[in-house]
Amino acid sequence: MRTIRMTRALVCLLTGAALTGCAAGDGGEGKSAADLLHEANDTMRALRSVTVEMTNTAANGTVTTRLETDLKNRCRAKTTWAEHGSLEQIRIGGTDYVRPDETYLGNWSGRKIDGLRLKQWVKEPADQAQPGDGLAACTWTFASFGKAEKGKTTRIGDRKAVALKVTDKADKGGTYTFYVATEGKPYLLRTVYEGGGNLTTTSFSAFDEPLDVQPPASVGVLESGDVGG
Repeated sequence: MRTIRMTRALVCLLTGAALTGCAAGDGGEGKSAADLLHEANDTMRALRSVTVEMTNTAANGTVTTRLETDLKNRCRAKTTWAEHGSLEQIRIGGTDYVRPDETYLGNWSGRKIDGLRLKQWVKEPADQAQPGDGLAACTWTFASFGKAEKGKTTRIGDRKAVALKVTDKADKGGTYTFYVATEGKPYLLRTVYEGGGNLTTTSFSAFDEPLDVQPPASVGVLESGDVGG
């Protein structure tokens, strides 16, 4: 099933590259920014579930994604393009269930898709997903990169956090700011990337909360091979 291409920055977020968990921290005064990053990375990698909310704004519009995941092979996502509709996804093991809205379908083909009704799920193999196609991976890589410096303390929601600014030679002109909880476990709470005409904000929440991701009711689910146009 073809899909609208996303911005490169958002693709990186969804696939676990670049911004994905690249920072973490603790409020310990004696710790370096690099130590704080490693500490948070370890904490995030140990999670059994997390909710990720991303917003990318660029010259060609805004894209938002909400992902609830076990960080392995079970997750639920919804991506919304400001002017091009939305795409819902449920991934369970090797299977994707995908549901586009009417606006998305119109922008995809400009015509009715034979056999596909509004609000209907389409079942397809997860290994058919490609980077940039709008589908999320359940996995998320938490790894440090670049040079980190400590910034000011602030609050993210109801948690106190320290800002860590990261620059990387591979991304000239781009800056990353990671906000790491300094109360309780050193969770990564938010990342902000500015560069290349993009402003991308990624927030993490619902750490280790119960995750209930189930396939849609089998009645009305369409196999991808049955979709025509």
